[in-house]
Formats: sequence, structure tokens, C-alpha cells
Amino acid sequence: MTVMARPRKRTVAVWIVLTLAAAPARANPASAVLRAKGAAHTYNLEHEEALAAFRQAVAADPLDASAYRGLATSLWLGITYRRGNMTVDDYLGRVSTPNTAQATPPSSETVAAFRDAIERAIALARQRLASNPRDADAHYQLGAAVGLRASYTATVEGRMLGAFRAAREAYEEHAQVLSLAPQRKDAGLIVGTYRYIVATLALPLRWAAYIAGFGGDGQRGLRLVEDAAAYGGENQTDARFALLLLYNREKRYDDALTQLATLREQYPRNRLVWLESGSTCLRAGRPADAERFLSEGVARFADDRRPRMFGEDALWRYKRGTALAALGRTAEAEADLFQAAIRLCERDNDPATAAEARRLMK
Repeated sequence: MTVMARPRKRTVAVWIVLTLAAAPARANPASAVLRAKGAAHTYNLEHEEALAAFRQAVAADPLDASAYRGLATSLWLGITYRRGNMTVDDYLGRVSTPNTAQATPPSSETVAAFRDAIERAIALARQRLASNPRDADAHYQLGAAVGLRASYTATVEGRMLGAFRAAREAYEEHAQVLSLAPQRKDAGLIVGTYRYIVATLALPLRWAAYIAGFGGDGQRGLRLVEDAAAYGGENQTDARFALLLLYNREKRYDDALTQLATLREQYPRNRLVWLESGSTCLRAGRPADAERFLSEGVARFADDRRPRMFGEDALWRYKRGTALAALGRTAEAEADLFQAAIRLCERDNDPATAAEARRLMK
């Protein structure tokens, strides 16, 4: 797989995606059950089922901002999944070569559905705040919804200025939650993530972020995300995925693998968790463990007919081929790497090179 250093603009964009949902205190119980069902489907890569559950949650309680935000999140993740931008590598400054499929915009129906859902979630949160400005959960709902809009603006529309403005509002709203209700550790996910982001920026950008109202201090940000993961709120899984990324950036691979063990147990149908387990072992210099995870994942999901992430099959082969090569198992490595090359060539509309790779395999 061809990789290149990610431009700083893109690095900031992909960092803004760490925002899913926690529940409003006054949600309809029926909606809460359906949202939990939708979240489980989301984390198990069952996108159509997740969309259906969140639409049912909206119908069960049209005043539940979390239901609308869950629906918007499911629509946004569907776009990201089809583009193949859902691995830790994307957030560590590595990116596949550009291709037509990734550049294809989402359908107008999907865009309209996302905008309708996220604007409804934001409007409901603002209504609650208008009646009680010290309602900590209303601040949480608003910050989570605006943060999701920032994610979409950056990763789908590519508008960094618009994303920055929304991200700043999300940060301010969740900082207010921590001020009003310090026990709400779930608000630390957004605050901690943005603190960590700011700490990684080059000095001029960092000062611009400080002036705009963002806090810095990467280690403090990391601790806030750890607190959110330990808190047990409805965004606990989001915090675990965030820690997976942050621990890999910090080269704390054992801690990342601990989070992955929990995620594999909780969401056994999520192929990407198995893929990330192998990838993390590769980064840690443990090719034998990487090969074990990747081979087990290939076998476990061999009959999985659900839609694959764009470029996913090639990525499995590339990662396992890398592990096998490191173990000196050359023939097996060549088979995997040639398979990865074939899929990448087909993806990039290069049938001649794909045919050459098949010939060399023989």
C-alpha cells in the first residue's frame, strides 16, 4: 500500500472526528433503549441496522436531541466507512493514495438527512438552555451536537474554518459542563481531545488556538479522556476508541492493546477492532502477535458478507504480509502482499498492473 505523510491541514481535520453521543437526562425510556440498540449496531459495523434503530428512537421521542445526534452520527460514519478512513493509520499521519471512490461525494439524500438530524439536535439543545442556562446536560447536548457538526464539516466538506468555529463552541460547552457538574467526566472526552490536539500543533497554530479559547496541555487532555473512559457514561466506548488512538500516538502500546481487548469482547462483530489489534502489535514491534491477530481475524470473518470498508481487504493483506515478512516467512508474505497489490490496483482502476501481480503470484 502506498502511503505518504499527511499534510497538517488533513491531520487537524481527522482529529476532529472524536464525537459520538451521551444521553439527555430526561429522555423517553423507549428512545433510550433504541439509542442503545443503535449504538451497539454502530460499534459492530452494522450500519443499516444502526440507522433503522436511530430512526425508531427519533419516532419514539421527537424531543430527544441524542436520538437525532445518533442518527446524524450513523449517517456520517456511513460516509467515512465508504471512503475507507476509519483506521488508526488515518489519524497517525498516514494516508492511502488518492482515488476516485474516496473523492466521490455522498448522495444528496444522505447530506440532507444528516443536516436535518444535526440541526434538529442543536435546536433542541438550545431550547433547553434558553429555559435554564445552568442545565449542565443541555450544555452537554449542545456541545456534542456542535462537535459532530465540526467533524462532518472537516472530514466530508473539507471546510476547516467552519469546522474550527464549531469545534471551539463544542469545547466551550463541555468545559462549561465540567464547571457546572464536575462529576460529569463524560464531558472530558471532547475537552481532553481538543486539549491534546492543540498540544500537537506547531507553535503559531497553537497560539492561534489559545487566542481562540482552546486550552492546551496534551497530558492533561489525555487524563481527561481516560477519566471519560472510566466514567461509564454512554460515550464510554467513544472514549475507549479515542484512547486507542492517543495511546498509539504516545507509543503506549500495552495500554492500547488493553483497550482493544475490551473492545473485542464487547463488539465481537467489529472486524476493524481485530485489524487494529494486529496493526498496534506491528507498531509495537511484535510481529508474531500481529500475525496471530490478523490471521485469526481473517479466519473469523471469512464468511462475513457485510459491506467492507473501502480498501479493507487490501489492508488486511498488507498488514499480515508485513507481519509475515518480519517473521521471515517470505513465501506467505509474498502471497499476502501480492493480494494487497491486486486489490489496490483494482481500486485505482489499474487492471494492467493487477494482471501483472496475478501473473507474478503464479
